[in-house]
Amino acid sequence: MSKRVLTTESGAPVADNQNSASAGIGGPLLLQDQHLLEKLARFNRERIPERVVHARGSGAYGYFEVTDDVTGFTHADFLNTVGKRTEVFLRFSTVADSLGGADAVRDPRGFAVKFYTEEGNYDLVGNNTPVFFIKDPIKFPDFIHSQKRDPFTGKQEPDNVWDFWAHAPEATHQVTWLMGDRGIPASYRHMNGYGSHTYQWTNAEGEAFFVKYHFKTNQGIRSLSAEQGAELAGKDPNSHQTDLLQAIERGVNPSWTLYVQLMAAAEAAEYRFNPFDLTKVWPHQDYPLQRVGRLVLDRNPDNVFAEVEQAAFSPNNFVPGIGPSPDKMLQGRLFAYADAHRYRLGVNHTQLAVNAPKATTAQNYGRDGLMASNSQGRYAKNYEPNSYDGPAETGRPLSAPLAVTGHTGTHEAPRHTKDDDFFQAGELYRLMSAEEKSRLIANISGGLAQVSRDDVIERNLAHFHAADPEYGRRVEEAVRALRED
Repeated sequence: MSKRVLTTESGAPVADNQNSASAGIGGPLLLQDQHLLEKLARFNRERIPERVVHARGSGAYGYFEVTDDVTGFTHADFLNTVGKRTEVFLRFSTVADSLGGADAVRDPRGFAVKFYTEEGNYDLVGNNTPVFFIKDPIKFPDFIHSQKRDPFTGKQEPDNVWDFWAHAPEATHQVTWLMGDRGIPASYRHMNGYGSHTYQWTNAEGEAFFVKYHFKTNQGIRSLSAEQGAELAGKDPNSHQTDLLQAIERGVNPSWTLYVQLMAAAEAAEYRFNPFDLTKVWPHQDYPLQRVGRLVLDRNPDNVFAEVEQAAFSPNNFVPGIGPSPDKMLQGRLFAYADAHRYRLGVNHTQLAVNAPKATTAQNYGRDGLMASNSQGRYAKNYEPNSYDGPAETGRPLSAPLAVTGHTGTHEAPRHTKDDDFFQAGELYRLMSAEEKSRLIANISGGLAQVSRDDVIERNLAHFHAADPEYGRRVEEAVRALRED
């Protein structure tokens, strides 16, 4: 059987892929060697800008299967029939580290799901924690700058990390999550995923509900201690990638059960917490989990760069029956995510295989730009409305409208009865066992004790004292002991 012929990018056969063309034996190389120049030029351009956050990622394909009837709450087509399956792509990631970072580190994990539905792609972008550090997107660049490498030292600095948290008391809840036992997942398979934000579902009658998503791992929660994480990161920086890849290749397909919490839209204004505050959870006794379906991963990507690095998720990719809420962080991300992909991948990134719709076809008037491949033929017009049978609007909104009132301005979110920054952090601390509390205290004090400024330490200690007196006292004592050593 003859081998396939190696060609240049223009399709011409390559005669010699082992030796560059030269001016005689041992002579200088020739500028006319098109194959050599093409290979080197392409090699220089193989990398694209890495994500500012969530740079280090892994992903897999699978399906989502509806197991319970939720048609009373949403008319989303992919959720309308028990037993219906929709193809998905899921990307896991760390948040703060670079593309070359290790997997087994103390950091939130991204949990982004792309549903290839018959009504277009629906992107659900979340984390492995139900809350986040901040609740207003104007603080997001500052937060990430504080967690990334310092401009002068070129490494992550405890002074920067804890100084930002000292000035962001709303971060206390997420800090308690991050420094607790679930701060370093043992693998991507052994952690939960959350939509984190509050979204909106709308049913066929136009009734609106606010919704939070919970993907509960069916493999069970498994996490690493700080010592185990440091050891594993040193032995195999790719530990989570390796685990996910090998599990699926063996046919051990990881799965998660999707539950939702649902709140009638009319209840939001009077709820004791601001339901659109990303630093808060909705207690399950108020809004119990309701099962929706099962997510299964059963196929690895063939090319990590093409399908994981170039995968683009945008929370503004909604489908009929699902929409946004007044969650400020979500509102900011509706712009920021899509804009990041236009920068990294180009305006036509939605035409890449991993991002393009699979169960339907995108039909719009977008044309041209870098790497455009959607000419749509000589008779297709690039304006609307037109007289040439081009795609037309439906007149049917994807979700119910959100009520707005008042004057423009830079307003704080309205205060609800339990809307302080510390109550839920204290609740989380009090749920922990004695052993969990001890490990939490050790993790926090180990980082906080490295801070050089006493006033920054005192600001952070005040947050833990406000969350729970015992919590604050124990952190303070542990920090003092470490600094006296």
